[in-house]
Amino acid sequence: MKLNIFNQYVDIVCDIYSISKEELFKKEKTRNISEARYLLYYLCIKRPMKLINIQEFMAKNGYVISHSPVLHGIKSIENKIRKDKDYKDTIKQIKECVTV
Repeated sequence: MKLNIFNQYVDIVCDIYSISKEELFKKEKTRNISEARYLLYYLCIKRPMKLINIQEFMAKNGYVISHSPVLHGIKSIENKIRKDKDYKDTIKQIKECVTV
């Protein structure tokens, strides 16, 4: 069930950022791709999904990551939400789109 939710978030995030799944899971650190990953981490953790599950699902897609970058990404999105009401509304809409 959690993997299904993760995959739905992946699809939505890729659409929002106009990137492919392959780009999302590449070890690339361009701002756009990093921010897309950060949003994915944030959405998953707020679902709530355990950090270990996020790492496991990322690894299944070829992107091995430790706890620290995931936590950094989550904090980055939380800061963006505080500063940008439109971004907060976008996240709310994303959460409403995901089905179990």
